[in-house]
Amino acid sequence: MRKFFIILFLLTSSLVHLHAQYDLLSAKKNVIKGNYNFWVYTPEEYYYTQETTPLIIFLHGASLCGHDLNRVLRYGSIDAVKIGLMIPALIVAPQNPGGWWNPHKLNEILEWMKRNYVFDESRVYVLGMSLGGYGTLDFAGTYPEKIAAAIALCGGSTLKDYRGLGELPLWIVHGTADRAVSVHESQKVVTGMKTLGITSRLRYDWLSGASHGALARYFYTSKTYEWLFQHTLRDPWRPVNTTIDITKSDLSNAYREFQHRTDQLERELDNER
Repeated sequence: MRKFFIILFLLTSSLVHLHAQYDLLSAKKNVIKGNYNFWVYTPEEYYYTQETTPLIIFLHGASLCGHDLNRVLRYGSIDAVKIGLMIPALIVAPQNPGGWWNPHKLNEILEWMKRNYVFDESRVYVLGMSLGGYGTLDFAGTYPEKIAAAIALCGGSTLKDYRGLGELPLWIVHGTADRAVSVHESQKVVTGMKTLGITSRLRYDWLSGASHGALARYFYTSKTYEWLFQHTLRDPWRPVNTTIDITKSDLSNAYREFQHRTDQLERELDNER
């Protein structure tokens, strides 16, 4: 009997925790006319730390496009929280119905968040992969004065002018074995920034032998968010952090943490485009 109550207690505790996690998620549908629907994740300590809470904008890849907002929870920063990674930030995850991400629509969501939530507006970050990597660079390069730092994974950019990308701390990462989006797409951006002489705030890594889907692991390691949080618009020089490295070991540990879902996810992402 005692064993039965212990099991019941553990099951009840797990369910309470699960419901608590979902209570922290809020779907925002049609709150901005003509814009994307999006999720907002509110961290557990938010009501004690509002003015100091950072904001992360996560941009998904092509496989999550559509009109079913639940698809956006399949991978990324909110999914990482759901499986136990502590990310002390508001997280906004919009859904793109199709086509390139629109920087101006993303800015409208950011401005909506400013009107409806309290957070540290000097610590707004954006990260995404694949189509979301393009969106990250396009958004950050269009509104560099609003983004404290950005990470673009296995993407590229549709920008015709890269000068805005030189104004903020930026980390571009791409795998050399990416068959969905060629590494040349990211290299083209880096080369363009070098030509303009605007690489003082730029970091970039070409991961030897890494596939497209493998870069999803970046969302599941705490170092990704530690790196973002090192940057703030309050710093007049806006230097890029070069002391935090995300190693193969970090990515392997992240793989083990979500191995129960990663194999299928990586296969899907490898065929994303």
